[in-house]
Amino acid sequence: MIAGVKRAYEPPSSKDGKRVLVDRVWPRGVKKTSIDVWMKDVAPSTALRKWFGHDPAKWSDFRKRYFRELEKNPAVTELRKVASRQRVTLVYSAKDEEHNQAVALREYLKSS
Repeated sequence: MIAGVKRAYEPPSSKDGKRVLVDRVWPRGVKKTSIDVWMKDVAPSTALRKWFGHDPAKWSDFRKRYFRELEKNPAVTELRKVASRQRVTLVYSAKDEEHNQAVALREYLKSS
């Protein structure tokens, strides 16, 4: 079960379950002990991430493009397996709490 999304800079909580980092790049200053699993392969491609640049005006197009990437990404299957066995929080490092890959990924997982 996907419990939610959380910034990597927020302290871990017992409610998080397994904390899964879904960024392609490790967040600066975050200790490895605060993340349980790093699934960088489920993150948006470098090209898509750079194109998006966390611009809210590109959010709709970003989601469509990211969902297309996820459709053929085997890492999604692995993430679903982990989430089927335990509570999972998708962890991200972006400052924008509404327009980031973890929010989009959670939406994708719930809708497909």
